[in-house]
Amino acid sequence: MKERVLSGMQASGMIHLGNLVGALSNWVKLQDEYDCYYFVADWHALTTGYADPSLIKEYTKDILINFLAAGLDPEKCTIFLQSRVLEHAELHLLLSMITPLGWLERVPTYKEKQEELRDKDLSTYGFLGYPLLQTADIIIYRAKYVPVGIDQVPHLEISREIARRFNYIYKEIFPEPEALLTEFPKVVGVDGRKMSKSYGNAIFLSDNQEEVERKIMTMVTDPARVKRADPGNPERSPVYQLHKIFSSKKELDEVAVGCATAGIGCIDCKKILLKNIFKILEPIWKKRNELINKPEILYDIVKKGSERAKITAEETMQLVREAMGLF
Repeated sequence: MKERVLSGMQASGMIHLGNLVGALSNWVKLQDEYDCYYFVADWHALTTGYADPSLIKEYTKDILINFLAAGLDPEKCTIFLQSRVLEHAELHLLLSMITPLGWLERVPTYKEKQEELRDKDLSTYGFLGYPLLQTADIIIYRAKYVPVGIDQVPHLEISREIARRFNYIYKEIFPEPEALLTEFPKVVGVDGRKMSKSYGNAIFLSDNQEEVERKIMTMVTDPARVKRADPGNPERSPVYQLHKIFSSKKELDEVAVGCATAGIGCIDCKKILLKNIFKILEPIWKKRNELINKPEILYDIVKKGSERAKITAEETMQLVREAMGLF
């Protein structure tokens, strides 16, 4: 039997290029090697967006469309919706009985997110307990691996600790989930910061060709290049950082030399980048357009995937209930 992999995306925004490069493209490769479970985390979206959940359905649909458009195959992996598998909530509740409060309070992102989202009231258990629900998402499938970048390994550690604590108190049921380390390049947004839906600097997979072109063409390059004839430093240009991900080695070298010697203008540099981004996005756009007009395909995939996930989750919960002495 193949070893199991589990990962999900929160329904708190539209999928962008950073998500594609950092996660989705890797998930597509993993589905051929592992027993993969991929889900849309709609409950997680409520931890910060509970006051206005009006867009969660739209974001969920966008994520599902992009899962398929990027190459996830429901015949090779299980695609499901978190809220359709109620066992996640049951395990979350039971784990809350044994998890020390201090473990949740010391999670690095707890205070970081509160600082980042000052305009929202995040003094709720749902926000504090986010890592606990996340742990339930992972261990209910007894997944061996969770694909993460090196910077996310500490976030997985609390799931390992909770699984270890359960196994110690009750019975050895849960494997401690391991990080499946993958190279996640940092994808910069149009303002030079890390691409993020919360920063408003993202290129979304739902953007059309004109929107993508407008966003790239308005990006700042090296501020030192005031005139076309001024030489620049490519490393200071966010556009060059995107070239490192989407352009060939030959093109990257040509752009670097051209920028440093003023042999190429910023507009020409951006046109090369656009050509390479379009190569990746065009097949995704084609598939997206097919799926947008056929919502019944999405519903069918989610229904079947959630039913399949529920069977696995229920098998685990039977073991959990027995171990915890529940009738």
